[in-house]
Formats: sequence, C-alpha cells, structure tokens
Amino acid sequence: MVVPVKFSVATVSLLAHTLDITRFGARLGALRAKLQPGTIIELQRGQKKAKFRIVWVGQLAPAEMQAGVESVDLQENFWGVSLADESRESKEDMQTFLSLLSDSSNTQASALQQKVPGKTGGTKFAGVVGPAALK
Repeated sequence: MVVPVKFSVATVSLLAHTLDITRFGARLGALRAKLQPGTIIELQRGQKKAKFRIVWVGQLAPAEMQAGVESVDLQENFWGVSLADESRESKEDMQTFLSLLSDSSNTQASALQQKVPGKTGGTKFAGVVGPAALK
C-alpha cells in the first residue's frame, strides 16, 4: 500500500512513500539519499513519528533507492490504515498452502500405490508406451 511519509536521517529530511506496509515495518520507495543497512531513521506520518532500522537497501537508478525498514519503537496504527486483516489473510494463505501440499502428497502416494504397467491386474497406465518399446 502506498502511503506518503517524511523520513529523517541525521539532519536531512526528505519525502518518500511506502510500497508495502506491515505492523512491524515497510518497504520504502522514492528514496533519494544514500542509506546503509543498520541505520536508524525517523519516519513521520501525519503527526506520528517513529524510529525504524534499515534492514536492506536496493538501488533502482542512480538517484533512486528502495529500502526495507523494521520498527524500532512499535506504535499502534502508525500507518493510519487498518492492518487487522493482515494476520487473517496470512493464516488463510498458510491454510491454502498446507491444503495444496496435502493434496499433492495424496496424489503422489496414490500414483505410487498404482500397479506397475506390465504386471498382472489393471492399471491407469494401460496403453502407455515405456522406454523399452521405443528401442
């Protein structure tokens, strides 16, 4: 989510914006200052100010950078938007992933339990030409 912010490092204050936000940090864009991982910066959103640590920095162009930041002093609703659905969505994503993983495992187990072609009994692989037949 794009949210305008003012960031300050040392005595310099500049404008930037978020690209992604969570309760614990953000990915910042439109940064025009050289930043180093580990640096503590202050972000301001409206009247709220909070300190963040730069975790990573990526240079997009000679004068434009992005940075991942994590909160040093966590504040309630610093971004001014509701992130209540974040944990519910994460939980749903994990449940979907585990369900897909489980379905995949069951499909693989089923395939392994099928009889090998050429042995007695029916098989779902009937009519499939094996490598020996291609010689």
